[in-house]
Amino acid sequence: MSLKQKSGVLLGAAVALALAGSAHAEIANNTIKLGVLTDINGTAADSTGLGSVAAARLAIEDFKKEKPDIKVELVQGDHQNKADVGAALTRRWIDVDKVDAILDVPFSSVALAVQEVTRDSKAAFIASGPGSSLITGEKCSPNTVHWTYDTWALAHGTALALLRNKKDTWFFVTADYAFGHSLEKDASDVVKAENGKVLGSVRHPPGASDFSSFLLQAQASKAKIVALANAVNDTVNSVKQAREFGIQAGGQDLAALLMQVTDVNAIGLDGAKGLYLTEGFYWDMNDGTRAFADRFTAIVGGGKRPTAIQAGVYAGTLHYLRAAAAANTTDGKTVVARMKEMPSHDPLFGDGTIRVDGRHIHNMYLFQVKTPAESKKPWDFYKLVQTIPAAEAFRPLADGGCPLVAKK
Repeated sequence: MSLKQKSGVLLGAAVALALAGSAHAEIANNTIKLGVLTDINGTAADSTGLGSVAAARLAIEDFKKEKPDIKVELVQGDHQNKADVGAALTRRWIDVDKVDAILDVPFSSVALAVQEVTRDSKAAFIASGPGSSLITGEKCSPNTVHWTYDTWALAHGTALALLRNKKDTWFFVTADYAFGHSLEKDASDVVKAENGKVLGSVRHPPGASDFSSFLLQAQASKAKIVALANAVNDTVNSVKQAREFGIQAGGQDLAALLMQVTDVNAIGLDGAKGLYLTEGFYWDMNDGTRAFADRFTAIVGGGKRPTAIQAGVYAGTLHYLRAAAAANTTDGKTVVARMKEMPSHDPLFGDGTIRVDGRHIHNMYLFQVKTPAESKKPWDFYKLVQTIPAAEAFRPLADGGCPLVAKK
C-alpha cells in the first residue's frame, strides 16, 4: 500500500471515529428521560411525593421555553422508604427504561443506596430530598449533585444561633437512621466547637407514635436545648408531645433541626410558634418564589405551598436540563461535570454554584415560626431572622473527606 493510500485509510478512520464520537455525544432521539424517585405514600409524602413530581414538571415546562426542540419525558416511582426497593427501581430505570437522571430521593439511607447504583452508570443523580452530609463527603460521586440542604448546613444554621444566645447544654432526640445520625453528629460538633455540652441523646425508631420515654429522658437531663434530630412525621409528633409534656413550660427550649412548612402546617402555629429552623427556600420570600408557589398550588391543589425539598427538585432539574443541552449528551458524569462548570440561576434559589464534591452552594436562612397573631394569611408561617451567606452556609470543601477533592 502506498503512502498516499495509507494516509487515506488513516484519514477515513479518523473521520469515522470523529463521527462515532459525535454521535455518542448527542442526546439520543433528542429526548431526555427523567425519573422522580420519591415517597408517594409514606411519611415524607407531604413534603416530597407528588409535590416533587409537580416541581419537576414545572422545571420541564420552563426548560421547554428555552429549548423547545428537546423532548423531555418524566416517570415517577415510590421507593417505599426502603433502600433495597430504591436501588432496585433505579437499576431497572437505568438498564431497562433508559432513564437519564434520578431526581429527589428523600431519606438518606435510600439516597446513599441510589448513589451507589448511579456511581458507575450513565445516569446522573440530582438529590433534593435527602440530608446526609455523607452524600458530598466520603461517599461523594462524580454522578451526583446534592441540591437543597444537608445536615451540616441545618446544624450550623440553627445550632450556632442558639449557642450564641447562651443555650449551651443540649440533649438530642434522634431518629435511628442515616439522616438522624448525621444530623446529630453535625450539631454535636457545633456544640462542642462553641464550648457547649451534650448532656445525652436517645434514638427512636422511624415512624414512632409514642415519644414519651424519649422526651422524659430529655426533660430529666435539664438541658437548655432539646434538639430534635428527626424529620417529617417524627418531628411533628415529637413537637406536639413535647408541648404536652410541658418541656418548654419547664424552661427548656425545643429546636427542630429539620422542619418544613408542611410540618408546621401539620402541627399548627400554636404548637410550633417560636421554634427556630434553617431552610434554603421559603415560598413567601419574594415575587419569584410566590409566583412559583402559585403555579405549584395550581397543580397539587388543596392550597398547599411548596417545601424547600420540592423547590430543590425544580431548581436541580432545570439546571440539569440546561447542562445536558449545553453538553449535548445525557451521560451522567459529563452532564454533572457541566453542571459544575455552569453557574446556576433560578427564581427560587437565585445564583448558585456546584463544587467539585457535588454540593450546590446557595444562601440558607434562619427562620422563626410565627405566632398565630403574627400570621396574616394561609401558610404564612416564617419570619426571617438571618440570611446565612452561601460562602458560610455549607461545610468547607476541605472538611468533607470527598475523594473527588483530593483528585482535583
